[in-house]
Amino acid sequence: MPSDDVKPETLFTCTRCGDCCRGYGGTYVDAVDIAAIAAFIRTEPSVVVERYCRRSGGKHLLAQREDGYCVFWDESCTIHPVKPRMCRRWPFIESVVAEPQNWLIMAGLCPGMRTDIPLPRVRDCIVAVLTAEGQRGMP
Repeated sequence: MPSDDVKPETLFTCTRCGDCCRGYGGTYVDAVDIAAIAAFIRTEPSVVVERYCRRSGGKHLLAQREDGYCVFWDESCTIHPVKPRMCRRWPFIESVVAEPQNWLIMAGLCPGMRTDIPLPRVRDCIVAVLTAEGQRGMP
């Protein structure tokens, strides 16, 4: 399979299983994410921070319930139309660019990720996705 045939949709198809919505240390959210969530649930950003976030390393994370799931998970993502950038990116994340073997580790927990594509091609595809995101000026 030539490198340019590897597209994001070739590597990953979300099954909406919710496995990425639990554990993993949490989901970082920035001011843009918080504002979008606040508008979607019809409240103020300060309320989102107070009720649905915690701090880690000086940054806001979406809180997790006792069972490890995100506070916005209820058999599906209740904020899916405005889910944070970190969630929208999954599994096309920087840690795979830094260490392609992370793709296989993540795929062990995510049924939507393919593992039969050579890791250098996976890495190249993720670099392209992240570069395009930056060119579009996404938050």
